[in-house]
Amino acid sequence: MVTVGLVWGATNALMRKGAIKWDETIKSLPQPNTPQHKIMTTLKNWFKLLLIWQCSSPFCCKIYQHQLHFFAILSDTPISLAVPVTSATTFAATAVFGMILGEENLVSRALFGTFLIVLGVYICIM
Repeated sequence: MVTVGLVWGATNALMRKGAIKWDETIKSLPQPNTPQHKIMTTLKNWFKLLLIWQCSSPFCCKIYQHQLHFFAILSDTPISLAVPVTSATTFAATAVFGMILGEENLVSRALFGTFLIVLGVYICIM
């Protein structure tokens, strides 16, 4: 459960970096005027998002991790334990990996929140 949460948290932070790069690309393009042009532009933008490896690679890793490991965990662990532990670990890992990747946030609050999450996960496991 903790491993799945760590991978999901890391991929969240990496996908955020890719999404920022995608946003910069989209803002530089001209805006469509007609409804048909808007639909084609939207489809092209989604295709461009798939081509940005900083976003698509972590997404594929997340899907792989989700399908194989999380469902295997759910088959052996009560859902009332697996979901909170995995979600809390994901949240904490996203904050930590975001700091590692240089996102600006309140470090002391993020670390204190991460400590509380780790403490809560420890209590759930015990």
